Amino acid sequence: MIRFDVFGSVLRVERRADAWWAAWEGSEGKLAPAGDVVVPATLAAGEVRQFLDDHFHERATRSRPAVRRL
Repeated sequence: MIRFDVFGSVLRVERRADAWWAAWEGSEGKLAPAGDVVVPATLAAGEVRQFLDDHFHERATRSRPAVRRL
């Protein structure tokens, strides 16, 4: 499992079989499936952060300029 700070929201991404599964993490640790995030199965773990940064770039701010791994 990999956790990312997506411009202020926490997204968990994990490999399940041959696909990536993503869920938004609430403040109490509860998960909500992230149907709006479809990470290509062909991506390696090291490429997911850049994919998310490209996908959500419109959420970038001066204080949060990029997606970062937690």
